Amino acid sequence: MEHVVQAVDPFVFRLSIFVLAVFVGYFVVWSVTPALHTPLMSVTNAISSVIVVGALLAVGVPMLSSGSGLARAFGFVALIFACVNIFGGFLVTQRMLAMYKKKSK
Repeated sequence: MEHVVQAVDPFVFRLSIFVLAVFVGYFVVWSVTPALHTPLMSVTNAISSVIVVGALLAVGVPMLSSGSGLARAFGFVALIFACVNIFGGFLVTQRMLAMYKKKSK
């Protein structure tokens, strides 16, 4: 009897990595103490800025060479989401830093 080894479908493999990343991210973020939320927001803003650069490349490069319209659409959506994330991160950071300011009488 021969055993036939079948490879895992790449979609299932990538989907399982994504699901695991969602669970790990959820538990990591919710276990952070409130004192560390401001530095954590700064890190996520830095990551989002890298995403903005990648999204700009995804939107702009197909204009110069032959590229998929779907890639441009996903790049545009990523650009919008990353910009909203950066803006929201700055607002949250500003509000949290305002909590530590001394109140003037």
